Amino acid sequence: MPLALVALAVGAFGIGTTEFVIMGLLPGIAADYGVSIPTAGLLVTGYALGVVLGAPLLTVLGNKVSRKKMLMVLMGLFVLGNILSALAPSFGIMLTGRVIASLAHGSFFGIGSVVAAGLVAPNKKAGAIATMFTGLTVANIVGVPLGTFIGQTVGWRTTFAVVAALGVIGLLGIAKLVPAMPRPEGARLRRELTAFRNPQVLLAMAMTVLGFGGVFAAITYIAPMMTHVAGYSEGAVTWLLVLFGVGMFLGNLLGGRYADRALMPLLYVTLGGLAVVLALFTVAAHDKVLAAIAIFLIGALGFATVPPLQKRVLDQAHGAPTLASAVNIGAFNLGNAIAAWLGGLVIAAGLGWTAPDWVGALLAAGALLLAFLSAHLDRRGRAASTSPEAPAPAERPLTTAATPH
Repeated sequence: MPLALVALAVGAFGIGTTEFVIMGLLPGIAADYGVSIPTAGLLVTGYALGVVLGAPLLTVLGNKVSRKKMLMVLMGLFVLGNILSALAPSFGIMLTGRVIASLAHGSFFGIGSVVAAGLVAPNKKAGAIATMFTGLTVANIVGVPLGTFIGQTVGWRTTFAVVAALGVIGLLGIAKLVPAMPRPEGARLRRELTAFRNPQVLLAMAMTVLGFGGVFAAITYIAPMMTHVAGYSEGAVTWLLVLFGVGMFLGNLLGGRYADRALMPLLYVTLGGLAVVLALFTVAAHDKVLAAIAIFLIGALGFATVPPLQKRVLDQAHGAPTLASAVNIGAFNLGNAIAAWLGGLVIAAGLGWTAPDWVGALLAAGALLLAFLSAHLDRRGRAASTSPEAPAPAERPLTTAATPH
């Protein structure tokens, strides 16, 4: 395994910790700032929206420098945001710190996906992407539970200070292990934007929004759901997040392994299974054992969609993958933002702590329908290209061939 993949995984570990640790800290943060838990949920929504905005903006700016240098700049921005969160005297400043940290998220994983895929053979690209995302999943096994424990025992501000230190380690790892990579030749905004003319790219991103949104609808409010409905103690939330992280880790590995072999069938299974588990979670959340099983399955099924969806975008945006890859990371977080907002909305409406689960089930079911539509368009396109009545493709001069990334 190229050491550069290890460096990317280290950076992903820090980013994953700060993204998901907020779930177990929401009650304490809400109490300290004197706001409701649905209002504190804006820290999830704000982070996610920051990813959505930062992914295309910083990726476009990153085309002017080498990919390694851009990854280092992004980790520096991440560290700054977490320091501000740790020191924030008010909820508004806390939210600002979260947004600043989030601006690095989408571009880091977007550029990192392109770098990871370029380090290995074509038939191992999804596996390389999954290796980078392993840092994100391991964060949910180690970083998030540890951060939650620190937050509940010492204080949530200490958690964000530790996360900032993780960012520094990630920055040093990238500086040391990622090889010097020149600025991508031919990288122009107009060329990168052509990828969005492909309806399959847009469908893949829509699947990303709805599918991973289904996960966040339930997981954003997992702490109050498990304490108020399942009857777990506050301290047990840490171990439930470990279980969720283990599911994410295994799902990511399986997704990376099988996406190179049977991408669309994998999406059918994972998205369909996710919709079913989330629907059942509305009932399972009332039982400790069933709730724990459901949390594990949500993590596994949800993250098994990440490598195939990211690879789907890279495949469909061939020749101009960097911006599309980063925007798809933003799409994951757009789903997170929408789901966290919808989850808070149904809770605030008095529908109960388990109401976000059926919201998540509907979102995942919508993603499954889009997967079927995407496959249908694929089949129709292949049939048209092999039809004897189809016009022969125009020859293209060799001088206009796309520059490989």
